[in-house]
Amino acid sequence: MKPLDEIKPQQSLELLKELHILTRDGKINQDSRRKLKQVYHLYQFIEPILTEVSGDGLPFHLIDHGSGKSYLGFILYDLFIKLTQGRVTSIEINEQLVNQAEALAKKLEFSRMDFVHSAVEGSLHHVSGDIDIVTALHACDTATDDAITVGIQKNAKWIIVIPCCQAEIARHLKKQKTKSLHMPISELWRHALHTREMGSHLTNVLRCLQLESQGYQVTVTELVGWEHSMKNEIIIAKFIGQKNNKSKARIKNILDEFQLQELQSKFLSE
Repeated sequence: MKPLDEIKPQQSLELLKELHILTRDGKINQDSRRKLKQVYHLYQFIEPILTEVSGDGLPFHLIDHGSGKSYLGFILYDLFIKLTQGRVTSIEINEQLVNQAEALAKKLEFSRMDFVHSAVEGSLHHVSGDIDIVTALHACDTATDDAITVGIQKNAKWIIVIPCCQAEIARHLKKQKTKSLHMPISELWRHALHTREMGSHLTNVLRCLQLESQGYQVTVTELVGWEHSMKNEIIIAKFIGQKNNKSKARIKNILDEFQLQELQSKFLSE
């Protein structure tokens, strides 16, 4: 193992040890080096957004949904937010993880980090005031949708999600499979593997259209260096305030085409 030359000067070595990126003696192996590279690559997408919302020294609020061990929140706080007036709130349903993250923040004196024990869909009851940024890093299945909904309802300036497993639409496609066999397009999800892939792709397409329909400008790109994971798509949405009725109509058309009308209330927000 080698000492790490790539660590940014403002970064807490103690945090990197707690996140198991560094060993206890401050060294790094190849696997951890790859993990740090991924973290920095993700940070490149988020840093300009943090710079924008923190302009003129103003306070801002970032909510991280389905935060798990609060990996993303800690990294963003350590690299940027601790030097600003920003605050991070991590939402996580696993109470043990919440307690562990809370203890680590106290140990590192990260005073503007809060931790809430809640499901993502219930987070609105725990967060007051304006939200500038909503994030969700690999929040499983519908938790990503819940985070998007919270962001839309709170008029978040930015919504940034890296989707995880998306099983809901795949379940619906499977349920409707016998009804859709007469459609040539159903070959796209006839096999089980393709059903999962199609369900995942459709979910993210509908999420983007939903965000556009609610006044967001959407960018979708790939996280380079995450080749070992299929979950390497990042959706970045900036609120511009202009609702896109064409995107709303396309949601309905897609749901009708794939016989997914049951999901209209999910993606067709008023």
